[in-house]
Amino acid sequence: MPPIRLIIVDDHPIVRDGLRGIFAGDAGFEVVGEAADGPEALAVALRTGPDVVLLDLRMPKMSGAEVIRRLREQTPGIHVLVLTTFDNDADILPAIEQGATGYLLKDTPRADLRHAVRAAARGETVLSPTVAGVLMKKARTPEESRTLSRRELEVLKLIARGATNRDIAGKLFITEATVKTHLLHVFAKLEVKDRAAAVAAAYETGLLKPAADG
Repeated sequence: MPPIRLIIVDDHPIVRDGLRGIFAGDAGFEVVGEAADGPEALAVALRTGPDVVLLDLRMPKMSGAEVIRRLREQTPGIHVLVLTTFDNDADILPAIEQGATGYLLKDTPRADLRHAVRAAARGETVLSPTVAGVLMKKARTPEESRTLSRRELEVLKLIARGATNRDIAGKLFITEATVKTHLLHVFAKLEVKDRAAAVAAAYETGLLKPAADG
């Protein structure tokens, strides 16, 4: 059988070098390209037509979930295998929802990684045990997983009033980075991708009430 054509996408050159070395000695794989960010990944994928894209989740210029969405739009049938250090639901859920074939953590042993790429090339779902646990927890307690914390609801109310991240940070005495983290959790729980959609979903589900919060 022909080798599995693979591109490696990670913003750290040393990580790309290490991953390339894992596959270089196996005739069953051919690394046909590399990229350091989302736009470059799209260009390399379009040029090389790989079977599998091994994708880091957090890189410059474009979110991992957005890269996955665009890859699947421009190259139907492509399989994206996420390889990252992030194992929280705010990272996992958007990636899976956008069509990632699998989601592994960077502590995955070499042999397991090669096996996972083979499985992804066949279209099989591959998940690290930690990621599978996150998804199982969400499936078992869907209502609880969508419940906003008090702080997340405070952030959402301020967003609905037109506040910026800086405004919210000053109002709640937290950093802008913390505001962004709360927003990511809100997006994941409400299954939306931006602030406007989060506010709309909150009004539709009754989390926000126009009479009280408008």
